[in-house]
Amino acid sequence: MKKALYIIGFTLLTSISIGCGIYSFTGGDTGKAKTLQIDFFRNNASLIEPSLSQKFTQDFRDLFLRQTNLSLVSSDGDLHFEGEITGYRITPMSATAQQTAAQNRLTVTVNVRYFNKFIDKDNFEKSFSFYYDYPADTQLIGSPLETAFTEIIERITQDIFNASVAKW
Repeated sequence: MKKALYIIGFTLLTSISIGCGIYSFTGGDTGKAKTLQIDFFRNNASLIEPSLSQKFTQDFRDLFLRQTNLSLVSSDGDLHFEGEITGYRITPMSATAQQTAAQNRLTVTVNVRYFNKFIDKDNFEKSFSFYYDYPADTQLIGSPLETAFTEIIERITQDIFNASVAKW
């Protein structure tokens, strides 16, 4: 009997919490915002990979559309993101006995400016960066490049989401 009361109480409390908007499964709090503007992120890095800007911008938009109920607009969004890709570099990470690279690291850095029309204190400009390690004997083209981009972009866009609406 006591166990049944706990279950009913927990279910009732959970239903009220979710219904009142106290809890969000994505962790994002968009407040009064109804619209989202994410401008195209140009690639201003010294080494340019042509497909990176388009893929980053599209994946960033997709993340917000999946995890929030905001509508994407091309101008005057309640939440506005703009920025540029500022870094794209490949560096050797470890050496073999023959003094050659055994592993390389691709690092991508993105500078982001975030504006919240309703809460000015939430506005920021920050750089976000992540990397992908791959064997030095692998050419970073085709499928290996897509795998690297997927991992890097997923991490950077989630970090931006957390910094802006999840407040992590």
